[in-house]
Amino acid sequence: MGSALSQKYIPPMAILIILILIHSAPATAASLDDRTAYEVLQDYNFPVGLLPEGVKGYDLNIITGEFSVYFDYTCSFEHNHFHLKYNPTVKGSISNGKIFGLNGVYEKRFLLWMEIDQIVRNGDDIVFSVGALSSAFPVTDFEMSPQCGGGGVGKLRANPFVSLYRGS
Repeated sequence: MGSALSQKYIPPMAILIILILIHSAPATAASLDDRTAYEVLQDYNFPVGLLPEGVKGYDLNIITGEFSVYFDYTCSFEHNHFHLKYNPTVKGSISNGKIFGLNGVYEKRFLLWMEIDQIVRNGDDIVFSVGALSSAFPVTDFEMSPQCGGGGVGKLRANPFVSLYRGS
């Protein structure tokens, strides 16, 4: 008799758990259709400037937080005191104030591009983690989405070993 009673209450309990999971996610599946990747980023307590301009689309599993963001091409830019590069597809998982398991985003350190593993919102700072190393930047550095190739990245530099002189 005890098992028949517990079976009667399992479906409502399962429904309750599902409803709690759905409502605890920042956005529902229906509302994601109308939201940009930048707006969804804000739902998770991140500034829009973590993503450069030019996002062509994104996928987000609102239960697990797994996501993919799509660009037409590799995007790199320099802003204030950091250099970032985004592959055409960026993947990872997101929760409130934390992006982890990140693939496809790089920070230039010591003349090398190193893949960022994790991004955390820590109060008024954004912290990038590259293995055991981390860098903190003010959230205000990310208030606006940067343009790819802006701030000097992609500009031609003069080669000191090539003469521009043309004799007559």
